[in-house]
Amino acid sequence: MFQVKKKNGAARRGEFTCPHGTVQTPVFMNVGTQGAIKGALSAADLKNIGCQVELSNTYHLHVRPGDQLIHDLGGLHKFMTWDGPMLTDSGGFQVFSLASLRKIKEEGVHFASHVDGRKIFMGPEESMQIQSNLGSDIAMAFDECIENPAPYEYVKRSCERTYRWLVRCKNELDRLNGLPGTVNPGQVLFGINQGGTYDDLRVWHMKEIAKLDLAGYAIGGLAVGEPTEVMYHIIEAVEPWMPADRPRYLMGVGTPSNIIEAVARGVDFFDCVMPARNARHAKLFTWSGSINLKNAKYERDEGPIDAQCDCPVCRRYSRAYLRHLFKAEEMLAMRLSVMHNLYFYNQLMQKIRDALDNDEFDAFRGEFSEKLAQKI
Repeated sequence: MFQVKKKNGAARRGEFTCPHGTVQTPVFMNVGTQGAIKGALSAADLKNIGCQVELSNTYHLHVRPGDQLIHDLGGLHKFMTWDGPMLTDSGGFQVFSLASLRKIKEEGVHFASHVDGRKIFMGPEESMQIQSNLGSDIAMAFDECIENPAPYEYVKRSCERTYRWLVRCKNELDRLNGLPGTVNPGQVLFGINQGGTYDDLRVWHMKEIAKLDLAGYAIGGLAVGEPTEVMYHIIEAVEPWMPADRPRYLMGVGTPSNIIEAVARGVDFFDCVMPARNARHAKLFTWSGSINLKNAKYERDEGPIDAQCDCPVCRRYSRAYLRHLFKAEEMLAMRLSVMHNLYFYNQLMQKIRDALDNDEFDAFRGEFSEKLAQKI
């Protein structure tokens, strides 16, 4: 299912195979929270900009249109017409982001829907049932994402509960995959490492979940308030205890520089809403750093967003035109900008893979890690 083809220090070049195709890693997963990329990109657009894995949200699709409806219509792949690999998160992040609307207990989490206030209960079994109905290739374990910093004793209790939840997730997904009528009986489970910013809890939790022999392992609960250097430190503390023959996923990260630095520390999978969100506010990535198209200096700029980019947007449109679209509040501004930023991210991953293939990753990191963090 996963093969490490080459290493450069801790950085890994690999392949992950699942029911809907083979993924070349390191990879950035393009986030389609509700079965669509915010910014009006379709499944066909994702193919055109080099997306390998689409990521959707368990909680949001459960709230609307309902996972049972999606199951009855043939699963999320068919529903959104995406035929490539897909990952669904577990709803665990909403335990964090909807803190004012939930109550955590051993059996699971009681929510109030952010849409209409109706009461929702989600535990490990319910999360697996929803994700099975959606039919993704990778189902994420149900966990609690903890705010950083948090008291040690609370984080310890949360880690222990998240481990117990993971065991329940594994048992339930095994059961669901054996049922007739399951959308994707080849669906696999990734566990999630938690532990806040405490090295000992992170290592203990990683050792425990590694014993469950899952298809992959994620590092969760980072990029939620802690300094970047603390995030890198936690990755370095956890990585030696992550199974070397399974993919490693850093959840919700991040900037181009974050990705390059995390690859250097042994991470294979990434996702983040930030590139699409930034694009919707005219903040675009280039190979020289990021730009804000709303700046007056671009009013008469006839050049593309990035002269080094060959995305469909840069091949056709000028900075001046895109700036006009934003100023006129035309929807096309967001669509074209999101298309560019996601193409940039997918190309970033391709360049990382090429550098690893050619034993040039250290040079690539030295040239681009700092440069891509700059604002022009």
